[in-house]
Amino acid sequence: MKLGELKPAEGSTTKGWRRGRGHGSGNGKTAGRGHKGQKSRSGSGGKVGFEGGQMPLYRRLPKRGFKCRNTKEIVAINVALLNVFDDGAVVDIAALKQKGLVSNPRDGVKILGNGELEKKLTVQVNQYSKTAADKIVALGGKAEVV
Repeated sequence: MKLGELKPAEGSTTKGWRRGRGHGSGNGKTAGRGHKGQKSRSGSGGKVGFEGGQMPLYRRLPKRGFKCRNTKEIVAINVALLNVFDDGAVVDIAALKQKGLVSNPRDGVKILGNGELEKKLTVQVNQYSKTAADKIVALGGKAEVV
């Protein structure tokens, strides 16, 4: 069987109605639109949210809160999780993904200072808390901002 020989199953497809093709077709004259009114006219799709002149729902409801468009979504992990790396390793975002500590880095990764670090590491991420950077440097490692 070839792609060109594929056909839908018998009876699964039917031809669409040809509206407005005479009264013998069973759908002539008003073509299923009824008599008069907004929906009988051509181009009567209407605007999204239009409620016949009534104040639309999206304008009746109060606005709540504020959503800043310029915020960045930073993924935070604690310094204690970095103990899974070998001593002297270079820890960057790719290495964090490989170890499963970060699944989606979004707009960046920040290291927080919760927990204890036991290994000397060179960490290369977007941000550090002050305590996290201090803990990394105290063991002889480097906290580099990418």
